[in-house]
Amino acid sequence: MNIAVLGAGAWGTALAVSFAKHHEVTLWARNPAQVAAMQASHTNTRYLPGVTLPEQLTVSADLAATVAVADVVIVATPSGAFRSILKSIADQVAYTPVIWVCKGFEAGTMKLPHQVAEETLPATTPRGVLSGPSFAQEVAAGLPTALTLASQNPAALCVASLLHEHHLRVYTSTDVIGVEVGGAVKNVIAIAAGISDGLHFGYNARAALIARSLAEMTRLGHALGGQTETFMGLTGMGDLILTAMADLSRNRQVGLRLAAGMSLEAILRDLGHIAEGVTTAREVDQLAQQLGVDMPIVHAVCQILYQGMAPKTAVESLLNREPKAEVLQ
Repeated sequence: MNIAVLGAGAWGTALAVSFAKHHEVTLWARNPAQVAAMQASHTNTRYLPGVTLPEQLTVSADLAATVAVADVVIVATPSGAFRSILKSIADQVAYTPVIWVCKGFEAGTMKLPHQVAEETLPATTPRGVLSGPSFAQEVAAGLPTALTLASQNPAALCVASLLHEHHLRVYTSTDVIGVEVGGAVKNVIAIAAGISDGLHFGYNARAALIARSLAEMTRLGHALGGQTETFMGLTGMGDLILTAMADLSRNRQVGLRLAAGMSLEAILRDLGHIAEGVTTAREVDQLAQQLGVDMPIVHAVCQILYQGMAPKTAVESLLNREPKAEVLQ
């Protein structure tokens, strides 16, 4: 199978490296200089240092040529570039499955990726989302990983069996909304977890934060049409635990550095990578308010990111909330 991976960031590169073991893969990058450097060094020094690109992996800056020969297109660009890249390939993928791996709500519209895809791709295009608890470095290294491919299109779901291999298990789901909500909200919660740990609130606080955040994620998911079971699985609880607890998470790093007193501008500059939770937090908070969904942890993150509230003050405001039943009826 010929796979086109669009986006040569850490995650796109890791997927391309993994898939190249069994398929013909072309990794597309927007920047020709980056492509030339990757071709010369067989590494992606900026986004995935230390990982050698396999000889059989093709790297290209020609988007049209990359998509033209693909049996499957995997879009691995950040959420902010998702709409523009779909528009660029729409006339080439009328019947080619398009799978995306970005995790977030579109800035300014509060739309999930599948809604953006509905507005930009032909109605005949098989489409779906691939998500789950996964760090690029570990996938590229061939360490065991489990993901979920969600779609309501049988042709797109068939891609799961083609991508599935010994170290990369790919399950299937029809709950596209639930999978996307889990992938988006967990990035916001990872910022909160980093703040909590950066303030040295301890393991008890971290466990409580993750549990209550899962409740927030599930409430929003229900309001949008997601299924409870999805939030208990890989793309809900699984991805949330990984991103909130592991220091490889860029969003967790944002929280740790906010707790240390760094400005958001300095944090993002030093990271050198996009932390999706930063932009997604505002969209989730606004959407929750529109829908009347109670998401106090997400709201506290927004206050820290965009209203200048001190991390410790935000946490104290959460602790001072009125007691209530754990499970809202």
